[in-house]
Amino acid sequence: MNQEKIDRINTLYHKSQSVGLTEAEKEEQAALRKAYIEAIRRNLRGTLNNISIKEPDGSITDLGKKYGNR
Repeated sequence: MNQEKIDRINTLYHKSQSVGLTEAEKEEQAALRKAYIEAIRRNLRGTLNNISIKEPDGSITDLGKKYGNR
């Protein structure tokens, strides 16, 4: 998600708090928020898929390979 879209989300939020939004703006805000949440989820999923844990016996468990396809 680029900075312009994030700025637009913030602009719509501030406008909703001060004067209110039109129906078209409410729909735009909902779509932008949904896209933002999806971007956060993809980022978090990618980060979690790159985690490896060293077990007490010295072996390495790659959590991305073990749980990443869920």
